Amino acid sequence: TPIPRTLNMALGNLRDLSLIGTPPEARLSVKTFVGQWNRQSVREAVLRELRRGGQVYFVHNRIKDIDSVAANLKRLLPEADIRVAHGQMPERTLEGVMLDFYHRRFNVLVCTTIIESGIDIPTANTIIINRADRLGLAQLHQIRGRVGRSHHQAYAYLIAPPARALTADAAKRLEAIEALEELGSGFTLATHDLEIRGAGELLGEDQSGQIQAIGFALYNELLGRAVASLRHGQEPNLEDPLSPPTEVEIGLPALIPEDYMPDVHMRLVQYKRIASAESAADLRELQVEFINRFGLLPAPARTLFELARLKLMAQSLGVQKIRAGDEGGMLQFAEDAAIDPAHLVNLVADEAGAYRMDGPFKLIFKWSTQPGRDSTDALDTLLKRLGAPGES
Repeated sequence: TPIPRTLNMALGNLRDLSLIGTPPEARLSVKTFVGQWNRQSVREAVLRELRRGGQVYFVHNRIKDIDSVAANLKRLLPEADIRVAHGQMPERTLEGVMLDFYHRRFNVLVCTTIIESGIDIPTANTIIINRADRLGLAQLHQIRGRVGRSHHQAYAYLIAPPARALTADAAKRLEAIEALEELGSGFTLATHDLEIRGAGELLGEDQSGQIQAIGFALYNELLGRAVASLRHGQEPNLEDPLSPPTEVEIGLPALIPEDYMPDVHMRLVQYKRIASAESAADLRELQVEFINRFGLLPAPARTLFELARLKLMAQSLGVQKIRAGDEGGMLQFAEDAAIDPAHLVNLVADEAGAYRMDGPFKLIFKWSTQPGRDSTDALDTLLKRLGAPGES
């Protein structure tokens, strides 16, 4: 069930998450349609189900006028046997109505969202949800799941006002539920619900808290960093939760050329994937994917991957900035850099002509390389000498 806070805790590694991706044998997805109220369409949808011997749910989630809605349906569908069920009915009466529906003593049930509570009637395979825009995505997904419980094709009709009369969130919910009708799409729907409603308060009472101030992606990144720190026995840095990324400047073009990947949206997605890689192994997998999909990497794209790999090595050491060219450059360390000061002193003492310190946090180096990519190789060697873990 899509519950934003619980799902976000699972995505943030605070809770366990398991997915069931295989549907029951012979189960078919529920065909879902979103539209406005139309008497003829409702009549055709109900009669189509009744003619094949099935039953119909008509969900109207307002007890105040549910009886008048049922009366209107009886006038529209004189062929149907219609009864009403809702949570304010006496317990015995409600139980009797549901048992009669289960035993097929009538064929159209006008009800509230009370049916989302795990009811399983295999012969009910059409559901019409009135004013679906007033229901949450989790409710819509649960209620739609009341049909299609057997091998028969099921249909769900979501009735809502015109698009111009809907709120932005309601339009997003209806678009998501209509688009994701395949079996096993619950997790994807849950992530849409998380994006629409927000991630909630991690330790508070509100499940659908507001995160518009920083955005969903940044919130997840902040939470992920805090969780990673706690798992390593460290205290999260609340004063500086987002340390600036390492800057690497080597004076070489590092990009995905347009003639290599013409689609601009695709290039943006791939830039994001490269920047989000968490290890050298992830970058190697991306390179292999690029080669398989788009061909051999041009020089600027190879340099882009090299820079990403150097950034990962530098971040593991606590290096904040790297500037390098054909004749040398500099490394600037953070105050809490993971470098043994004695190791650094020995490096400068042993090769005084190539290395010198400029203040406590800046290393100046000189070298002589061939123009082009050799500067990345030299930087790789230097970072490994300073203590960055070598690649397997």
